Amino acid sequence: MKNIVILISGRGSNMQAIVEADISGAHIAAVIANRPDAAGLTWAAARGLTTAVLDHKLFSQRETFDAELAKLIDHYQPDLVVLAGFMRILSADFTRHYAGRLLNIHPSLLPAFTGLHTHQRAIDMGCKVAGCTVHFVTAELDHGPIVAQGVVSVQDDDNADSLASRILKLEHQLYPAAIRRFVAGELNIVAGKVASGKQTPSELMVPVL
Repeated sequence: MKNIVILISGRGSNMQAIVEADISGAHIAAVIANRPDAAGLTWAAARGLTTAVLDHKLFSQRETFDAELAKLIDHYQPDLVVLAGFMRILSADFTRHYAGRLLNIHPSLLPAFTGLHTHQRAIDMGCKVAGCTVHFVTAELDHGPIVAQGVVSVQDDDNADSLASRILKLEHQLYPAAIRRFVAGELNIVAGKVASGKQTPSELMVPVL
């Protein structure tokens, strides 16, 4: 059984998708938020999951918060830490501590459009496709070995909200599938890339037209 700690900042829709996927061999050890008012905490607690809060506003330095957060996470002995809408830029020490066991999902086809406002930027650039990327986290923002990507077509009448809505549905499929592969021991990082002999097209690239 693999212990999984999920970090959220808001409603945690990806956290909900992961919990509801009921991944064999996975135990959701805790859901931790950096905001006391994160709606996902109520959802998780109502389903009997352990929840905790570490308010980042109580810390004057990012590194101090990250050190305390790592102590809290490590209390649950995680095999995997999952960022599910955790809206914090993590320090290099934190990412090194969880190297190879820290996953994130980003709402673009990395390495394109790192950072914020990904959907509007894709539209503004005239992209014909957009999507999301599950990746292992490194110290460089929105970089790290790519686990899986999902693609949607950008429609002529899309705005940032409509595109985001379709991509979010895709995230809810892609993220649990990636975690399932981690739990099954199918993900290996070789020379900075994720290598797996058991990938299928549907696991690696999920198209939605």
